[in-house]
Amino acid sequence: MGILGIGTDIIKTARFEGVTPRFTERAFTPNERAYLFGKPIASAAGLFAAKEAVAKALGTGFRGFWPNDIEIYHDEWGKPQVQLHNGAKEAAGDCRIHISISHTDTDAIAFAVIEK
Repeated sequence: MGILGIGTDIIKTARFEGVTPRFTERAFTPNERAYLFGKPIASAAGLFAAKEAVAKALGTGFRGFWPNDIEIYHDEWGKPQVQLHNGAKEAAGDCRIHISISHTDTDAIAFAVIEK
């Protein structure tokens, strides 16, 4: 395996105050929306930063798929994982994605590495 791409993104958490339901549906899967329910806004910013980082690592940005085609979930230890759907899955092909997310009250950052 070799590195196909890397991506990083940083977002001001304030951007997620008062987001519309339409944005939420386009940005997050039903599982992610359930995970985020009752969590601080920084958690939503972190998940979205992770999606941006993956899209950048793919080298496509969000061309050919929506942000909710990149699903971020956490394993039993809390480590973030990525599941691709639809156009994002087609863009990536057979690969392994490593992701790291961190946030404060004001900023969220994510880093992605894609191996093929």
